[in-house]
Amino acid sequence: MSLEYAIEYPCEMRRRYDEPTLRALGRTGSLVSRLITESVEGARTPSEESIRFTTRFSSEVERTEQIAEFCRTSCPACLEDENHNSREAIGCLGRISYPIDARFEHFLADRVQLVYDTVARVEWPRLLHVLVDPESPFDGEVTKELRRVTTQEGLRFLELRLPIALSRQAARLTTDCVFDLLAGFGASDGGATGYQRELPVMALGDYRELLDALLVQDLSADEGARLRAQSNSYEQYLRFAQAIRRAEVLKVRVLLD
Repeated sequence: MSLEYAIEYPCEMRRRYDEPTLRALGRTGSLVSRLITESVEGARTPSEESIRFTTRFSSEVERTEQIAEFCRTSCPACLEDENHNSREAIGCLGRISYPIDARFEHFLADRVQLVYDTVARVEWPRLLHVLVDPESPFDGEVTKELRRVTTQEGLRFLELRLPIALSRQAARLTTDCVFDLLAGFGASDGGATGYQRELPVMALGDYRELLDALLVQDLSADEGARLRAQSNSYEQYLRFAQAIRRAEVLKVRVLLD
């Protein structure tokens, strides 16, 4: 269960496959890669279940590998690099796994509060002005509903059952509002690609500025390393920020679902 995203760059693979097919192949490739990596890192023989899964989807895995080769060698939207090991076979796709962990949510709340408390209002990232506006569309209601959900398998969207409330200049905000903001806008094509939300091209600079301020700016290398070790969500949001930067350069949407 994850929030999936894609850089909608019109490459040869997107001319060959539609978006839902790429997404399904990416999901299968990611799962197979994870099974193989866990077996290797755990120095154990692959389980019977993982072997059956890989065999069952062998044709999809083969197609995914062909696309992955194109991504690595020919596509400027490919995000695979030495700093963010995403285990994504198709380099323009990504995912933020649920549940979003408590460590990351606390970090995010602290960073948003820090900006509101210590940075002059005229220097705030523009999206932080949008968040505190009484008419902001990011009122936290979407995330609030997700927070209530527990699937039959016991899975949750967020590890914390209650959002973190902010204070002082940010007193009307909770982390639900911040996650609503990070989920973008309703898709302008009505979800024709299979993705129901998007970051439009005109908003990418604002999202890049916000995520740089919250995830990276004034964070020491040691602090960043500790966060990556303690929080899978932090690592995944770093890659999401990278996807936004790449999409901004390429002048294409980021699709979300």
